[in-house]
Amino acid sequence: MPTFTAPQLLAMGQRILVAAGVSEADAGVVAAELRDANLVGHDSHGVMRLMQYVDSMRQGFVKPHAQAEVVIDKPAFAVIDGKFQFGQVTAARALQMGLEKAKACGTATVMARNCNHVGRLGAYSQRAAERGFASMMCVNAPGPGGVAPYGGIDRRLGTNPISMSAPRGTQPLVLDMTSSATAEGKLRVAFQKGEQVPPGLIIDCDGNATTDPATFYANPGGALLPLGGALGFKGFGLSAMIDVFGGILSGSGICRTDLPRGANGVWMYFVDVEQFLPRSEYDALIDKYVAYIKSSRRQSGCDEILMPGEIELRRQAQRERDGVPIPDETWRQIRELAASVGASLEGIGS
Repeated sequence: MPTFTAPQLLAMGQRILVAAGVSEADAGVVAAELRDANLVGHDSHGVMRLMQYVDSMRQGFVKPHAQAEVVIDKPAFAVIDGKFQFGQVTAARALQMGLEKAKACGTATVMARNCNHVGRLGAYSQRAAERGFASMMCVNAPGPGGVAPYGGIDRRLGTNPISMSAPRGTQPLVLDMTSSATAEGKLRVAFQKGEQVPPGLIIDCDGNATTDPATFYANPGGALLPLGGALGFKGFGLSAMIDVFGGILSGSGICRTDLPRGANGVWMYFVDVEQFLPRSEYDALIDKYVAYIKSSRRQSGCDEILMPGEIELRRQAQRERDGVPIPDETWRQIRELAASVGASLEGIGS
């Protein structure tokens, strides 16, 4: 399994996307998000997505030259139509608008529709926390997604992730999770490695439990299950409400067959912490809270209690030091993709 440095991952994404017809600026935004996902250990949202993105461009689902439009612009909220540009480009603009409005008003809400795959949602909420804002965000994928409703068999929901963040020195608290039992990209990683997945994540096309990710990608394919196992109605309920906030309210729609694949709806909500209580008081409270949680007695086999986002920060430090491993099959596909678009990978890998 080859290993790559952060600069190599960035260059890999930039070269391939530019060769495929993406502007230098936008390719840099997308490639940086893919690199950062790999660095924090979320390989499901890393450079393995390059194949999906270029394929979506070729099929016309991603429109790299489209210009997003702000269709509603009020002091404390806005709605952006991404025009099916890269999701990372639209989400980055939504993030910046939301932070500026929250700084002026205390809180702000920004929604984006017709927004392709944004990458790792937690990356945006983390950046908000690093700038002193608490945030909540969610993404909905309208139409037949990869997730069955609780008690159902057919795909009706997206993986519908949600992220929440809070400032905390140099280690913000960042919750980043799907409302499905796992992210589809994690199935793809296992599939490319030829590995099985844990029980309770997927069913086949007839509703039978399985651990073989190949059944998800078969034709007809199976489905992901909602988060929660026997209590999956909780994950299903969360996912359904994300469809409302990310989908219906943003204008992305639910169960619309006229929308192209990947037409995500995004909801972002921001709170400027300093406008609610002095930052010194907030910092003291958050530090006291984290210390209180970590002071709990630990169950057998638990070495440490980790707060949301802590494992990603540690993984990033480790991978920045040791490099990022990429599965052999993923690297083969990336080389094949680079050749197909005429991108040089000289100096990247072997």
